[in-house]
Amino acid sequence: MIIMRMNEPFDDPRAAQDTVRRYERMLADDAAAFFDLEEFEVIIDHYVTSAAFDKAQQACEAALSQYPFSTELLIDRAQIAAMRGDYAEAERQIASVATRDPDNADVAVTRGIISTQRGDFEEAVRFFQSALERNPDREDIHFNLGLAYQSWHKFKSAARHYKHSLRLQPDNETTVQELLNCLETTDRLPEHEEFFQRFTDDDPYSATAWYNLGQYYYRLEKYEQAAAAFDYAIVIEADFHDAHHWLADTFVCQQQYQKAIGEFELSYPTGEPTDEALCNIGECYEKLRDWKHAHQFYRKALEINPEMDEAWFGQGVLLQEQDRPFEALHFFRKAVQLYGDSGEYWAALGAAENQVGNIVSALEAYEKATEVAPEDATGWVSWSAILYEQGHYDEAIDLLRHAVELHPHEAHFHYMLCAYLLADGRLREAYQELETALTLNYEQHSLLFDYFPELQQQPALQRLIDQFRK
Repeated sequence: MIIMRMNEPFDDPRAAQDTVRRYERMLADDAAAFFDLEEFEVIIDHYVTSAAFDKAQQACEAALSQYPFSTELLIDRAQIAAMRGDYAEAERQIASVATRDPDNADVAVTRGIISTQRGDFEEAVRFFQSALERNPDREDIHFNLGLAYQSWHKFKSAARHYKHSLRLQPDNETTVQELLNCLETTDRLPEHEEFFQRFTDDDPYSATAWYNLGQYYYRLEKYEQAAAAFDYAIVIEADFHDAHHWLADTFVCQQQYQKAIGEFELSYPTGEPTDEALCNIGECYEKLRDWKHAHQFYRKALEINPEMDEAWFGQGVLLQEQDRPFEALHFFRKAVQLYGDSGEYWAALGAAENQVGNIVSALEAYEKATEVAPEDATGWVSWSAILYEQGHYDEAIDLLRHAVELHPHEAHFHYMLCAYLLADGRLREAYQELETALTLNYEQHSLLFDYFPELQQQPALQRLIDQFRK
């Protein structure tokens, strides 16, 4: 699903959040409350940006009940229909608007959104360009053009429009992230430092400009510079919660977990903790091996959101780290139930099942890990290791040969395959795999001895390794 931009952003993001909260309280209390047209636009955009299209449609219908002749709302309804995949209905609704207001640029924008969702990117670009001719300074049209080009894999054109959108409206984080994605994909991140620095040069007291620069350095893994930029943003605007969040993430990348905890605690309004922040704090305590506080914060996250898979998984990790695999199983099973597309979750479940002797369940979990995350070595290696330990050498070898076919440049697989072939007495094949592994990554040869210490006693193996020593 491609999340398009429907309207230009609200000037005050915090006021927008308050509006959404007031609307949600009205629904929860089944009460009546008045919202003007601009506030309804804010509410609808919030849900669209979050990909909560059912809620966006509900808000749109509520708005139309108060403002039935609003062209803006009728256009919103058509765009939401497109994002939900109901293209015929979206076309019908926007055709109705076009009959009333044929010169409205948003008619072309909506048709561009419909074409993008359908995958007809060339047509989408034509519609957006048509709208842009009449409204050259609308940043949302530039954004949607960028997204159409990006979906079309024309990343340089996409980046050009994202940059234009940012020049017009620097406060949109989604635009920053999509621009960084395009630059990263085309290996053009390093050459764009001046672009992001120019915003801070033009307005050194803009918290947003420093925040965006921090995002840029974060993507480059220049964490000290990223932290400095986020810190400037916070000095300018102390309650810039997103800047606190990213500063905390930067500290996590630097393994400064205590500092990260302090920033995560400032990443939400006072008295309104988010499940994400609490879970992140729990993970920091986990890294500090402070099991008690880690457990407390994971539990607090689940009190806010019982369906938060990360918090369930985190509690499983805590128990696994404390050698309590029986108890960890419950939490890992819940995590994969809530989010079954994580190879990490399935691999952790496989490890716990193996530890308690549930070999069949462990094999099933590792197989699932390789299905959802075939690029991750953990599932393949652990799955094959169980087969090896059970004496099923041929099956372990066949499994890793399959992994090698999928990832021929992954040295880890070649080293493991070498060990299994040695165990099965297939020396010639084993040495061939070892040569390949050493060529791909000599430093990883220690994996052989980590998994199979007895191999250190094989002189022929050591001689072959020494030949590849640089």
